Amino acid sequence: MTLNTKDTGFLRQSFALADEAKQQGIHPFAAILVDDKDNVIMSQVNGYLPDFDMTGHAERKLMTRASKAHRPDFLAKCTMYVSAEPCAMCAGAAYWAGLGRVVYGLSEARLKEITGNHPENPTLDLPCRAVFESGQRKVEVIGPCLEDEAAALQEGVW
Repeated sequence: MTLNTKDTGFLRQSFALADEAKQQGIHPFAAILVDDKDNVIMSQVNGYLPDFDMTGHAERKLMTRASKAHRPDFLAKCTMYVSAEPCAMCAGAAYWAGLGRVVYGLSEARLKEITGNHPENPTLDLPCRAVFESGQRKVEVIGPCLEDEAAALQEGVW
């Protein structure tokens, strides 16, 4: 499947949110949740700081909030737009919440090249598709998309 104009716009919104986080000294990752009527219903930046929460990834935090607010049948019609590919933990959270679709920018493989073995982000290079394919229901995945733009968000951080 290819990226359409609507997807491009929402993905770039996640990039802008990640950039805002970066300007505040937060790891430059962000996710937005969009319903089937193209309404942004939630957004989230990385939550590593201030408590050094290694599980505070934007996607995991967003999916926790979403699963508390909405049932899986609603989330199955939603798309999460993410500045970087969901790691295995975040893909698992999206799967368990019932999310139907993910569109991401930077791949985990390329993120690993950028971050190396940084202690604040020891990237787990496992494609989210592999996690979703291990499940019992389909989660559509589109990405990497606009990867050079997404990679630029990481410059000077690691």
